[in-house]
Amino acid sequence: MRRHALAACLAALGLLTACTAQEDGISGLSTPGVPGPAEPGTLRVLASSELSDMAPVLARVEKDTGIKVRPTYIGTLDAVDMLAKGTTDGRYDALWLSSNDYLRLRPEAAAKVVSETPVMSSPVAIGVKPATVKELGWKPEDVTWSQVEQAVQDGRLTYGMTDPARSNSGFATLVSVASALSGAQSALTDADVGKATPRLKEFFRGQKLTSGSSGWLAAAYDRRGDVDALLNYESVLKGVPGLTVIRPRDGVITADYPLTTLKSTSTRTREDVRRLTEDLRTERIQREITARTHRRPVVASVPPASGLDTTRRRELPFPGTRSVADGLLDSYENELRRPSRTVYVLDTSGSMEGDRLDRLKTALTDLTGDFREREEVTLMPFGSEVKSVRTHVVEPADPRTGLDAIREDTSALSADGDTAIYTSLEKAYGHLDADRDTFTSIVLMTDGENTAGVDAGDFDDFYRDSLTPAGRRIPVFPILFGDSDRSELAHIADLTGGRLFDARQGSLDGAFEEIRGYQ
Repeated sequence: MRRHALAACLAALGLLTACTAQEDGISGLSTPGVPGPAEPGTLRVLASSELSDMAPVLARVEKDTGIKVRPTYIGTLDAVDMLAKGTTDGRYDALWLSSNDYLRLRPEAAAKVVSETPVMSSPVAIGVKPATVKELGWKPEDVTWSQVEQAVQDGRLTYGMTDPARSNSGFATLVSVASALSGAQSALTDADVGKATPRLKEFFRGQKLTSGSSGWLAAAYDRRGDVDALLNYESVLKGVPGLTVIRPRDGVITADYPLTTLKSTSTRTREDVRRLTEDLRTERIQREITARTHRRPVVASVPPASGLDTTRRRELPFPGTRSVADGLLDSYENELRRPSRTVYVLDTSGSMEGDRLDRLKTALTDLTGDFREREEVTLMPFGSEVKSVRTHVVEPADPRTGLDAIREDTSALSADGDTAIYTSLEKAYGHLDADRDTFTSIVLMTDGENTAGVDAGDFDDFYRDSLTPAGRRIPVFPILFGDSDRSELAHIADLTGGRLFDARQGSLDGAFEEIRGYQ
């Protein structure tokens, strides 16, 4: 269900915007950005979001070569969809993703690439609290995925990981687990996935955190304190203090970060990409990369940074066909992972009258194609007070009924009244049972400042004094829209452990879609 919705979202965005993610504390900030026109000596690069840590290295490379990199950060699978749809043509000069494995399964995307060269590597790994490692009696060098599954099944291990449908770290983790637990000796097949499904269900019972970005995942893990481990790239886990990093003995998928030239570029641009790649692979820069980012060098003469385990591990094969890859994603989204539960707190005050309300209705209607099976969706429109509370479930046996009901309620939204942001958020928290076994969150969309009901101080007191610890673990993901106050919404995100998304200069559809990685 999700892959089709994402393609539709990206097609709708067209040449107007790319959903980029710039980290800004735990609240974060999603900044839609247009890469701008081509400039001599500047490369417009569509890059995996975790590569933001390469900025100091790229500054050094610019001094060496005179080539400036202008990155736009995005989830790897989203970038492949953009490439396949042609929305990168003329807008980007190169692609720098964690892996091109999924790209190769998309002929329409692979046809737009002319060369690729690995720059560094990082395997999937598990970062576990030392106390948990001791309690489980694990020897880090001998741990297998089956042992991880058993610890989850025994209720002794919980973890967080990124969304496989958006982030390659999450997808590579999903493939690693499925390959290991199915006992596949070669690339995964549909039969392998079917064979492993019962064990995969047990494995994903332990997932307590999901995220669209590795940076937010690490911050949420640190904030919560009740999750035992993180599943991500080794390089990301090495940057999180207090984790024992384990590469399972029965194998993992490794990211090789290829710098990739696009077919739509000029001869001069391709030469700049070649020079950039060549400098990134020099011994001096490779040493800086591994020291700064904990990624592994691809030049044999450069040793990995201190603390990176050099014991050999089996490299698990990537799925050989797109049908297997997308089937695994669909199984994860609709069957394997715990279901989502979200309250959409929607500003329908008088200032939303006209085009703004129309844009909200369109965005929500389009989003229904992205809702997962078993998902519970509550629409809570507000003005001077909450106007209604309507909850629908996307039942696997009859998903259309729930989706049609959401569309009907969306169509009936009307604009009037003042803007009671904090009173409505309190109502949303009151609606949610924090002890349910779901990924639970609140999405707040408003086009203005709070003008009615309780104020920010009252809400802060409510959040700290009236909610249970489980309730305080429910994040709010605010969306900047219209004339909304950035500082006001950033405070809500920071207070609740959410993340701020920006739709003021770009697409409201894109903001709603990007939040899906966190639900």
